[in-house]
Amino acid sequence: MAVIGIGAAVAGWIIFADRLLSPLYATGASIAVCIGGFIGMALLLKQQYAHRSGQIYASDLSAQIAQSIITYSPFPMAVLDHEGRFVTINDASSQLMGYRRGELMGEDFFTLLDNGNRQSVLEKLELVKQGAMQQTLTTIIHKTGFPLEIQLVLLPLSEGNNVTGALAIGQDISDRKRNNERIRYMAYYDDMTGLPNRRMFMMHFNEVLERAGDRFIGMLYLDIDQFKLINDSFGREFGDMLLLQVAERFTRGLSGEDMGARMEGDEFAIMFVSLHSEKELVEKARALLTTLEEPFEMQGFPFHVTASIGMATNCKDCDAGSIIKKADMALGRVKEQGRNDILLYSEDWNNSSLERLTLQHELKQGIQRNEFFLHYQPQYHLSTGKVVGLEALVRWQHPDRGLVPPGQFIPLAEESGMIVQLGEWVLEEACRQNKRWQDDGLLAVPVSVNLSIRQFMQQNLKDKIATILRETGLSPQYLELEITETMTMDVQYATQCLLELTRLGVSISIDDFGTGYSSLNYLKNLPIGRLKIDRSFVRDIQQDPGDAAIVAAIIAMAHNLNLQVIAEGVETEEQMNFLKQHACDEIQGYFWSPPLPSEQITQILVRN
Repeated sequence: MAVIGIGAAVAGWIIFADRLLSPLYATGASIAVCIGGFIGMALLLKQQYAHRSGQIYASDLSAQIAQSIITYSPFPMAVLDHEGRFVTINDASSQLMGYRRGELMGEDFFTLLDNGNRQSVLEKLELVKQGAMQQTLTTIIHKTGFPLEIQLVLLPLSEGNNVTGALAIGQDISDRKRNNERIRYMAYYDDMTGLPNRRMFMMHFNEVLERAGDRFIGMLYLDIDQFKLINDSFGREFGDMLLLQVAERFTRGLSGEDMGARMEGDEFAIMFVSLHSEKELVEKARALLTTLEEPFEMQGFPFHVTASIGMATNCKDCDAGSIIKKADMALGRVKEQGRNDILLYSEDWNNSSLERLTLQHELKQGIQRNEFFLHYQPQYHLSTGKVVGLEALVRWQHPDRGLVPPGQFIPLAEESGMIVQLGEWVLEEACRQNKRWQDDGLLAVPVSVNLSIRQFMQQNLKDKIATILRETGLSPQYLELEITETMTMDVQYATQCLLELTRLGVSISIDDFGTGYSSLNYLKNLPIGRLKIDRSFVRDIQQDPGDAAIVAAIIAMAHNLNLQVIAEGVETEEQMNFLKQHACDEIQGYFWSPPLPSEQITQILVRN
């Protein structure tokens, strides 16, 4: 009778179809699509057969179709009688619950349910007996004992006006829940270390700050010193294993609401909640560095690492982003000062950092708006007093700040890379101005232009200088390029680059000589024509015997190597006399002329 009831229920499924599909879509179940398809197919076949043969065999056909749907459906289906006992189940149900079909026939469906779900399913079944479709989430116990979370739909089966039982359709959502948990884990936790990731840390940090009140919250931002070098030397697998062990040490002593997280790469963040002062936070940071003193066991041999730590607190800020930013700034300063140390953020830094960012932005605008111009400082032959060269010095006329000192914007330009664009403009403008003076019939002398390290390392430097000389029309012999000792540390590259430049016809000088760290070997091997003694030595030659000895030695050494010597920063007659006594070739400084705009340089060239 139950099977016949199924056949009669096929037509009734249309009534429930809309009500069935909507909630199942809401649970993300594909079961709705398949059931809808089965129902549509059954009705189509029934209509076609009835059209051909009248209604004689329509009822038998409905029963056959319904039986096929239950038997071959990939979704678990079971027919329950009026009391909730199994009348039949399909293979999908057997596979899901682990029972053979014969083991469940006549058994009470409720015995398979978890104790906590039985009452609610019983109540649902009572409503089904009244003709209402029901759905619920429930837990069924597999034959082996483990729980299965099931999305259960109960449909009434009727014969005439009487409900004779229920059709139970299930879908195992255990895998889906496990996948959702996995997705959540991947979204909030670091896969390698198992620590919370940046997103999770930020969420928890903000929650703690909202509840903090007057509590003292401390934050550490740290990374492994020279970790990239470790990766490059031993491989990423070695680096990942090291990070895993480091993470364990960093978070070993955390308790309560404290939290450690891997932010990215080799960077970690640790939040301490139960602290009372900055001194205690410093002690925590010191203790973390101490945990790294014990070597790590990596691939069978001991391995030592150090870390740098920046610290910040909630004394001035109540949002996680600002505190982390400050701790990161402190970390940056630690690394600049030598690594393997800790540093607490100071509020005095904030304005200076913002000022640097603002000035860097305005620097870029200044280049675009042509706010820069050149001053030239004459270089004099010490014996004759005649002008023998000019050094081009860039100046910035800011529309609001006025004249910005080079010491403020040159380091920013080098740090940001804008020094390349600015340096090319200086080079082109200096060559153009020098050619203009020569075209006016004035004294022809070389113009000196400083090259930055970024410019010097460009692969196409020779081509760029050749193009500028060609476009401005300046003869190469009237251009001198000044480099620093540091640029010659890569002797092979420096030799190749300087030889290419000298083949163009330009001359090379070493600026700030005596302040670098390069080997003096380059003086005899590189195509250098002149040394410039740094002003720091010239300034104190009358008061410091050491500086006087250094200057005298530089002059003697240069002459023995057939190099010209120019002393910069000459500001007094005593300095000039000392240099003349030791046969220095040329001088440059305020004693004879400060840097001047091109109009005043024109007058000096006219007099010479």
